[in-house]
Parts: sequence; C-alpha cells; structure tokens
Amino acid sequence: MNDDGTRAEPPGAAGATVSCASEAASRRALAHGQELLRDGPVADACSALLRAAAGLREADPVATRRALLAAASAAWSAGDHDSYRRIFAVGPCPVCGAGRACTPCAPGCPEAAWRDHRIGMSAVAEGDFQRDVAVLEPRLHRITPRAETDELCDAGSVALLLGRLPLARRLLSLALASARSAGAETAVPGIIAHLACAELREGRHLQARAHAEEGLVLARRLGQRNVAADLSAVRALVVSIAGDLPAVRDQVAEVLAVAQPHGLAQAVFLAEWAQARAELGAGKVERAAARLAPLVQPGARQGHFGLWFLAVPCFVEACVLSDRALDAPEMVDLFAVWADLGADPQAPAQLARCRALLAPADRSEELYRTALAHHEQAPGPYEHARTHLTFGMWLRRRRRPTEARAQLRAALMGFEHCGALLWTRRAGAELRAAGEVTGTGEAGLLSSLTPQQVRIARDVARGATNKEIAAELSISIRTVEYHLRNVFAQLGVRSRTGLAHLLTNIDVHR
Repeated sequence: MNDDGTRAEPPGAAGATVSCASEAASRRALAHGQELLRDGPVADACSALLRAAAGLREADPVATRRALLAAASAAWSAGDHDSYRRIFAVGPCPVCGAGRACTPCAPGCPEAAWRDHRIGMSAVAEGDFQRDVAVLEPRLHRITPRAETDELCDAGSVALLLGRLPLARRLLSLALASARSAGAETAVPGIIAHLACAELREGRHLQARAHAEEGLVLARRLGQRNVAADLSAVRALVVSIAGDLPAVRDQVAEVLAVAQPHGLAQAVFLAEWAQARAELGAGKVERAAARLAPLVQPGARQGHFGLWFLAVPCFVEACVLSDRALDAPEMVDLFAVWADLGADPQAPAQLARCRALLAPADRSEELYRTALAHHEQAPGPYEHARTHLTFGMWLRRRRRPTEARAQLRAALMGFEHCGALLWTRRAGAELRAAGEVTGTGEAGLLSSLTPQQVRIARDVARGATNKEIAAELSISIRTVEYHLRNVFAQLGVRSRTGLAHLLTNIDVHR
C-alpha cells in the first residue's frame, strides 16, 4: 500500500500502461490513415500512416509493414517523391545484420522478403529500372493462387509497376476473387482500380471501362471518393478514344472535383492526359501539346514522378504536328531506357514512332517501319493504328498518296476494331484528304468539293482555327485560307458560322 492508502502499482506497471496507450493510439492512427487514403487528403493519410508505423514498430511488425505500404500508396497518389523514397529507404537488417541496401539477407532470414521489397521499391523511387526489375520480378512468380488477398494485391500492383501486364492482370484477378469470397467489400474497389489500369495499359479498353464502371458504383456506395476518382480517371482515358471532346471534358471535371482538393496527383495526371489525348485525336494539336508539357517535362511541375513517361508519345506527336519545338528532347532518351526494359509491351513501338516523328526525312520511313514491326510482336490495336496514322500522314505530306492510303486504311480499321471513335473520324478525314472515299460520302452540296476542301470545311465547322487546321494537315495557313475562300464561294456562305450551320443541316438530313 502507498502512504496515502492507495494500492501500489507493481514495478513497471506504469510503463506498461503508457506503452499500451501508445500502441492503441498508433492503431487508431493506422485505421484513420487507411480511411483517409480511401476518402480524404492523401498527404494527411500519409502522415497518419507513418505515425502509426513508428508507434507499432516494436509491438507489431506485421501491422508496421501494412502501415508503411499504405503510406507509400498515399505518397504515390499524392505524387510525393520525397516521402515515397524515404518510406522505402533501406538500412541494416535488424535480424541477420546485412549492412547495406544492396547486401542480401542471410538464407532463411525472416526479413528477407520485406527487405527485398523495400530495395526494389527504393530503386523505383530512384529511377533505377534495371535494379527494380532484377530484385522484384523473381518474387512475383512465386506467388500462388492460395496467397492472402493483401499479398495478391501487393504483387499485382508491383507487376503493374514493372509493366508485366498479363501477370498483373492474373494476380489482381485472383486478389479480386479472394476479396469477394472473403466478404472484404471495402478492399474491392481499390483492387478493381488496379486491374482496370492493367487492362488499359495493355490496350484492353472495353474491359478496362467495364471494370472501372463496376468499381465506381461500389466505391461511391462505400463513400470511397479517392478510389472513385482513380476509377473515373481510367474511364476518362477510355472515353478519350471512344467518345468525343465534350464527354471527355465532363469525365475530367468529375475527376478533378475530388482529385484537386484531396491532392490526388495520380488521378489529376491521368485526367489531364485523357483530355490531351482527346484533343490530339480531334486535331487540336496545339492545345494537346500545351496541356501535356507540364505533365512530362522535368521539374517541380511534372505531373507525376512515376507516370510521366506514359504521356511522352502523345507529347512528342502533339509537338511535331503543331510545329512546337520539343522543349526537353532528353525525355525521349529517358523513355528509351524505360522501353528497353520491357516495362510495357507497347513501348518499343511507341519509341520508334517518336524517333520517326523527330528524325530527318531520310530516316523517318525506316523508323516508322521499325515501329510497325514492333507492333506485330505486342497486343493493342489502338497504338498500332496510331502508328499507321502518323506514317500515312507522313507519306501524304511527301506526295505518296497510294502508299499513304494503304497506311491510313489500316489505321481506320484498327481504330474501328477498338472502338476509338475520335481517332476513326480523324483517320477517315486523312484518308479522304489522301484522295479516297471512305464509304461515308458527303451529301449533294459537298460533292463539288475536293477531299481536302471537305476536310477543311468540316474542321472549320467544329471550331478549329486556320492555324490548327494547317498544323493538322501539314499545309500552310495561306493554303488553308485559299481553300476556305473556294469553299465559301462554292457553297454560297459568307462566314464560318454560316458554314457550320450548313454542314449541321446536311448531317441532320443524311
């Protein structure tokens, strides 16, 4: 008993009480951080999860790892490169004493898998592509269908990061089935978001859209606004080839309404890329180049440290078609490093296409044909069709219409195959400009115009400027003005507005 008559605590009891209270607070921070990761500012989520990891380090190593992985996910969503790098920094192994980040653990060390994961992800953060593939890929193939949902999801996310897309789809599909069979509904929307991204990267646009829309319904019902923003961004990327500009703008606005206040840099990047891709498909190449520049160029404004390379092919094409100088040509060399690792099945063909767009005329044709050969080795009709389109445009500019039409027909069929409506229209217009009727012949009044004049008339009607039309058709502004005067004279209109009304009436009655 104490002098005041109260019961004395045994030695160490006060410290144990404080320790229990600290652990309880850390577990609350973990739960709060996980909740913010699904619906809240992701920078706050990252801070809460790092605090939880620090508090649970001694008491619960497994929970500590879950907190660190969730914190890394928050940092990735926020585009916070510094935090992402610090989370995966590797020091000496506390179990077997391996002393450097690159030193393997002793055989049988229980820390080996976790330490290898951190070494590989640290290499991702540092842009060391070769090292991250060497460290992370071998472990992916050892994951079995009987693994836990979290393990399957983590492995699928790593496979997606490494560009091992068929493997990513398989692991994430297994994770989705596991979560559903276990009744873990809260985890389902996030898994679907990763699966839809893998399908999108592989060119499976219709499957990606189906999964994105399924996940959106559930994410909204569960109040997971951050996950819904990620899924909406995937859907916007699909709509950027399958819809029209107003539809894409609506999708992008939906993403940004949540992504900007919650600091979701990944969702913002994907949404902006979607809008730029739609603008590029619609021939608004100057707008596309201006929108993409801050997403891909090095510096503080870069859209996302781990995603910028995805938009490089679009940026290069938009710059070339708009006669804009490529501000950072070294980005193509960095894209080449990534492409050489096999991190994306489409990347070698995209790289050759970028090189062809930038090369002198005497080298471009060889590079375009190299790109087409690479496409034959990889799935994805959309990217294949884009290469046919750019090659056909290049041939048409060099007055080789017969060869141009062959490439443009292939582009048209490829875009039709994958439901790329915007790009189908663009390929059809290019084919008409090359002198071929595509089966969508113009009614009465327009039959007196040349294919080039029809193209210019329709571009004017949709609101394009003379400068944009000149860039898209690779002709001078003066030539556009000459054709437009002839169009006005032959159709009996006096203004761009009158031309737009006339073409709208023609389309209504077709």
